[in-house]
Amino acid sequence: MQELSTYLENNKERFLEELKELVRIPSVSADPAYKEEVAKTAEFVAQKLKDAGCEGVEICPTKGHPIVYGEKLIDAALPTVLVYGHYDVQPADPLELWDSGPFDPIVKKTELHPEGALFARGSCDDKGQMYMHVKAFEGMVKHNNLPCNVKFMIEGEEEVGSENLGTFITENTERLSADVCLISDTSMIANDVPSITTGLRGLSYVEVEVTGPNRDLHSGVYGGAVANPVNVLSKMIAALQDENNHITIPGFYDDVEVVSEEERTQMNLAPFDLEAFQKDLEIGKIQGETGYTSLERTSIRPTLDVNGIWGGYIGEGAKTVLPSKAFAKISMRLVPHQTPDKITELFKQHFEKIAPPSVKVKVTPHHGGDPVVTPTDSVEYQAAAKAYEATFGKTPIPQRSGGSIPIVALFERVLGVKTVLMGFGLNSDAIHSPNEHFGLFNYYKGIETIPYFYKYYAEMKKNG
Repeated sequence: MQELSTYLENNKERFLEELKELVRIPSVSADPAYKEEVAKTAEFVAQKLKDAGCEGVEICPTKGHPIVYGEKLIDAALPTVLVYGHYDVQPADPLELWDSGPFDPIVKKTELHPEGALFARGSCDDKGQMYMHVKAFEGMVKHNNLPCNVKFMIEGEEEVGSENLGTFITENTERLSADVCLISDTSMIANDVPSITTGLRGLSYVEVEVTGPNRDLHSGVYGGAVANPVNVLSKMIAALQDENNHITIPGFYDDVEVVSEEERTQMNLAPFDLEAFQKDLEIGKIQGETGYTSLERTSIRPTLDVNGIWGGYIGEGAKTVLPSKAFAKISMRLVPHQTPDKITELFKQHFEKIAPPSVKVKVTPHHGGDPVVTPTDSVEYQAAAKAYEATFGKTPIPQRSGGSIPIVALFERVLGVKTVLMGFGLNSDAIHSPNEHFGLFNYYKGIETIPYFYKYYAEMKKNG
């Protein structure tokens, strides 16, 4: 593998400049105004796959944003790795909280990243982590060191729920057939504490609308006599959790996996500095469901959070108005055995039930995804663990993540393949937030580690 390490070292600057070029394109899938930019990003990814040595590269149209596919099939007798990633990004708002332009990449040194980190929207989630695979593949092909078949499927709708991915996979099951799916869209504990994600929470995402009077009203003339939808919505949201931060929706916890005391004990052995956690977020104290640690609250327990709330006048100055409508976007993270369809329906029934007769309520489901847990005794996991050991010099810690990647369950259900989640980001990388960044150490370490996974996976499969 020495030649690959040398290749990485000799091409570091080029790899970084290419990533900068990629993150400059504002591929915001949620906003129709960026449709052309999303398409431009797909073209960029397709060209880089070709340059890296991929064959059969195609930009596959969907009802939404396109999926980029490419492959390198060297021997039918060898195992096949399906690499999944996404090239779309979250909206950059609020723009005023960025220290530099979200699509103007800049490298800055930080306390956690003394070697520098690339600041830009998508630098970590998921352009930087996805692009590690392209560059690792390039190095293996360049040196005729690819030990198995590789297929790439890079989509442009992950940040809006991968709405069209299921159809694409169902219609291309033979084309996408593989022995394992490899994804880098998660994090590790720290740069000196590598970890492999073994569990992901599911997701139920809804938007609610509360309507009072048929028009905005003068708050002096009508205030006190007519229900204010913003006030009502605020009270309804507050009622969704009790004083112990326990979700009050009837039946919400019925299917929640009961994690053994032994596993909870092992989970809490992972390094976690509460003081540093609070300092990083500039909060006075943590908050969460009573009876669970922070590591447990963010991995094995379901949650309910308001992601956005609005209504009435929010412009400059004052406007004494009693609004006609109020809105909120609410996400619920789910754990094993909970299903998004059931939770969404339970939420809808409960939210409508607690609404006072003075308002009308509408609940609109958005995207969702099933929770997953991946085994640690599989060939795939063991190959990944050996890969981290080779480059970090330490055995990675298995860790459940609080995030959601809905397509992991989809891959297993439709393609019949398990997924290995080899993330190289950090929780402090501010993904989905202003000043998102990705450490250069992490970017290069990912490119260095991924080829080892291929090497050990192919060897283990061959040896049975």
